[in-house]
Amino acid sequence: MTGTERDPDGAVIAKRADSGAPDTGEIRDLARAAGYRVAGEVTQTRKEDPALCLGEGKVDELARLVRRTEAAAVVFDNRLGPYQTYNLGTRLPDGVEVLDRFRLILDIFGQRARTRKAQLQVELAELRYELPRVEAKVSLARRDERPGFMGLGEYDESRERDIKSRISRIREELSQIERDEEDRRERRRESGFDLVALAGYTNAGKSTLLRQLAADLDVDENEGLHPDLDTTAESRDRLFTTLGTTTRRADMDRRDVLVTDTVGFISDLPHWLVESFKSTLDAVYRADLVLLVVDVSEPIEDIREKVVTSHDTLYERNEAPIVTVLNKVDRVPEEDVEEKAAALSALAPYPVAVSGTEGTGVEDLLDRIDRELPPYEHERLVLPMSDETMSLVSWIHDNANVNDVDYGEQVVVDFEARPVVVEKSRARANDLPAVAES
Repeated sequence: MTGTERDPDGAVIAKRADSGAPDTGEIRDLARAAGYRVAGEVTQTRKEDPALCLGEGKVDELARLVRRTEAAAVVFDNRLGPYQTYNLGTRLPDGVEVLDRFRLILDIFGQRARTRKAQLQVELAELRYELPRVEAKVSLARRDERPGFMGLGEYDESRERDIKSRISRIREELSQIERDEEDRRERRRESGFDLVALAGYTNAGKSTLLRQLAADLDVDENEGLHPDLDTTAESRDRLFTTLGTTTRRADMDRRDVLVTDTVGFISDLPHWLVESFKSTLDAVYRADLVLLVVDVSEPIEDIREKVVTSHDTLYERNEAPIVTVLNKVDRVPEEDVEEKAAALSALAPYPVAVSGTEGTGVEDLLDRIDRELPPYEHERLVLPMSDETMSLVSWIHDNANVNDVDYGEQVVVDFEARPVVVEKSRARANDLPAVAES
């Protein structure tokens, strides 16, 4: 590499912390997830510099490292204001892109977005990220009466209006998608399905665990495969592998259960970014049961912090029970798992220990799912012998757990099912001619 050529995949990590040693482990993982090669890092413990985030001397050190490594980007594990981003750009070599933590996350989301819903959510988040920056430029230009400052002026005012208009249109389209998905969830429930959602931080192993729980690679909804029902959910050790939702039928004997894997939680996210992806989290909020998956190989302090934050997020809009799943038990000694489970007992009583990779504990988890889901109702219908009755019995077999069917002068069906299925079976039975009393 010579002259001004730069390594397009090279990135230097920068992080400022108010106190303590700055930890760059997660931001390095994020940078690699975005496709960067980490060429080096600069860290500092001090109060934030309003103009540069880091101190001037540390920015000079950062610039020297960028020149030496010929990296094309600097990734901050901090939230940068519009002016900080601009000022840093003037202090770094020409052509070097400055990204903060949230811009990097948006870039990763953009790479992973495959469905219309995911693409809209990414665009909404990007626009909400850009809007305050454009508003700040417009405000400064008006205050100083300098329309040309930093390329500002009428263009930025027009851009501000365009962003607000586009945000409004995206919200309307996402609202329609949410309504369609809620209709789909209700049809699933009416067909006898319980809905279970996997939640947790990125790289907790949710996608790997989904493969262990699943019996089918797709879900037959009698309406074709919906784009969000991705049948090739990946389970590599990679952040944000799952951006949209992936739904599969669980391998259970007594119940028809659909398990949905959703986008992983990320630490230290601003409200506007979480809000942009709230329709993805609806799969969690509207589930009958939530499995909160945590990586038991992490330090107990990190696990506790993530469990607390996850509970705060989930309990805000979710009334379903939450079962904590200690995943990756194959990576730590058994006594460590027991010690961490005991340390979390106040936050997460009776967790289930599993290995999504090896399948250890999956049967115990399936039993726990069965116990925690809303109880089935028992029903016994006495029906006349007719073709219509045979059709109803077939439907009950498809949507309930049938204990016994007695075919005599009348047909007696003994079964257990979700309350909505029991109610629907009674309604269909009442529509049959000459129904005998049950």
